[in-house]
Amino acid sequence: MTFGVVQRCRSCASNNLAPVLDLGVQPLANAYREPDDVSEEARYPLALLRCRACSLVQLTGTIPPKLMFDTYHYFSSYSSTMVDSMRMLAKRMTAERGLTGDDLVVEIASNDGYLLKHYLELGIPVLGIEPAQNVAAVAQESGVPTLTQYFTRSLGSELAGSGRAASVIHANNVMAHVPEINDFVAGISAALRPDGVAVVETPYVVRLVGDREFDTIYHEHVFYYSLTAVSSLVERHGLTVADVEQIPLHGGSLRLFIQHSTYPSSERVKKLLESERERGVTTDEYYSDFAKRVEELKTEVTDLIRRLRAEGATVAAYGAAAKGTVLLNHFGLDHDTIDFVVDRSVHKQGLVMPGVGIPILAAEELERRRPDYTLLLAWNFADEILEQQQNYRAAGGTFIVPVPTISLR
Repeated sequence: MTFGVVQRCRSCASNNLAPVLDLGVQPLANAYREPDDVSEEARYPLALLRCRACSLVQLTGTIPPKLMFDTYHYFSSYSSTMVDSMRMLAKRMTAERGLTGDDLVVEIASNDGYLLKHYLELGIPVLGIEPAQNVAAVAQESGVPTLTQYFTRSLGSELAGSGRAASVIHANNVMAHVPEINDFVAGISAALRPDGVAVVETPYVVRLVGDREFDTIYHEHVFYYSLTAVSSLVERHGLTVADVEQIPLHGGSLRLFIQHSTYPSSERVKKLLESERERGVTTDEYYSDFAKRVEELKTEVTDLIRRLRAEGATVAAYGAAAKGTVLLNHFGLDHDTIDFVVDRSVHKQGLVMPGVGIPILAAEELERRRPDYTLLLAWNFADEILEQQQNYRAAGGTFIVPVPTISLR
């Protein structure tokens, strides 16, 4: 089994580690399969621990990134919410930083060009870095220059040495994915111009714990950050969190503005660090009932769905997302319980959900087949999906939103 058990914190190397949550043995969340594939699925332990020294919450073991990212099924452009958010961010950063054709914007894990294409429209040179060859090819076809590589300290130094130091580096939902996190942050430090800024978005562990967002835990997400843990990490590499914002994406994320350590931290950074201390984010007690509350949610959701099925109702699901894989597998909801899953991504349609074998169909099938209830696996995009599915709802269909608490909409 390709699974490296952690003995020390991946950030600060402390061996003072405490358990947080155990979700059992699960398949890789994005390892979608062909319907006729009867081979045994690889499954790996999925559990969290916390470093008591630097407060970084992380998986108990590591799977080599190449097994998960060389070919990837997530394309950011299929989320209108994501694309619209990135359009506004590109305009904002261009204005605030006074970017011109002499600057360079780099995105690490640039996916299909969903962000960088907006900078190109504004006349700003860009460079994407995306290891998944199938996804990078889509970006390149749309005119976004893209290196098909993993981002490292070596690559960051190479970019700076070749005159491609960045005025702005974006890293959206990637800093959680990189086991060699010190090498990654050192690369940002090397590639960032002295007056540049790295804009990093990552899910916020406070929201994960507070809202029972257990399904954002999967093997790709090695880390679950607090501002306290991020600050400790970046300071080790001559950087500082100069500013921070809390944004609603992915159930609640931090948007971090990281600069070289010559820049001071804002009052917002100081206040959020103090808020985390007051909440007890750096203590064992803060995480003590997380597992219990997750199991309570499991009971509530599965009892509801099984009661609906017993009453003769049909039940489907929306969103063949990684979080859907985790929820379905942990809750024990398979093809006997969920008839099908719909998704907008043509790259997932025709495949089946990992571990549970539920077929993935086009989103249009929801309105055509009209199941009585639809479990909303992509609950982090609830407003967008409910708006798109007005006809299904008007025809009597009901969405079950499972996280943070059950609601019928």
